[in-house]
Amino acid sequence: MGENASFWESLIYAHPTCTTWKQEAEGSIYHLASILFVVGFMGGSGFFGLLYVFSLLGLGFLCSSVWAWLDVCAADIFSWNFILFAICFVQFIYVTYQVRSVSFDREFQELYSALFQPLGISLTVYRKIVLCCDAEVVTLEKEHCYAMQGKTPIDKLSLLVSGRIRVTVDGEFLHYIFPLQFLDSPEWDSLRPTEEGIFQVTLTAETDCRYVAWRRKKLYLLFAKHRFISRLFSILIGSDIAEKLYALNDRVHVGKGFRYDIRLPNFYHVSLSETPPVQPSHHLQRGSPRRKPTGVTNCGSFSTQ
Repeated sequence: MGENASFWESLIYAHPTCTTWKQEAEGSIYHLASILFVVGFMGGSGFFGLLYVFSLLGLGFLCSSVWAWLDVCAADIFSWNFILFAICFVQFIYVTYQVRSVSFDREFQELYSALFQPLGISLTVYRKIVLCCDAEVVTLEKEHCYAMQGKTPIDKLSLLVSGRIRVTVDGEFLHYIFPLQFLDSPEWDSLRPTEEGIFQVTLTAETDCRYVAWRRKKLYLLFAKHRFISRLFSILIGSDIAEKLYALNDRVHVGKGFRYDIRLPNFYHVSLSETPPVQPSHHLQRGSPRRKPTGVTNCGSFSTQ
């Protein structure tokens, strides 16, 4: 204990206190280094933020090394600052290499710019998402089926990049799927990770289509490793399902020229035998999405077939 006390006493009291302070200021190189340190620590996150921080801090340590060599003439101060300059320089080169190595094909780059970049997703996170689908874009030719009702298993999650997909059930049209929409978000959301299921609708390409597909098990493994990606896909899938529900809302017809709104709070489910037949698609009339049907005493769950 006495040895520790003597160590701290020597560390604190070994140097004489400053009785007089220097009247003249340090040279301009020292002040330039301090300014670079202040500006450098204002950098942000991400690749470009790291480049900003390491470049300015490296220049600051370089200026401090020059100041220690020319003005102070202290080898230890020069050595430490030069070592820190070398570390910042190596980090700058490493981050620059990472930025250059994160490159994608044209379709993946356009997908990032249109969907993920506006949400603030970094390139490193997006690279994990792209690697999960093997960086592959699948082609679906016109009039070919992506899924068939009652036959195709639900084993992946796909995002349409280009083209248009027609969704039907028992041959009746439901809605379209457009670029930047998921092909099977309702099916994905309806199953737990350990459950299996089959499509209840048919998805047919109206034009030549291109889509990105993530295998179910592989995507769940990615979610388990990165909770942020799991929350990201949960938001994207939820928004996609909401868009599909609003598209289905245009198909629901109550009769007497009114269209039913699925957002109404007084929506009650009834059996299919009690449900009146829906008018054919060419009799559907579009109205305000918030219009409440009048003259209807018992609202039911209508089929869109």
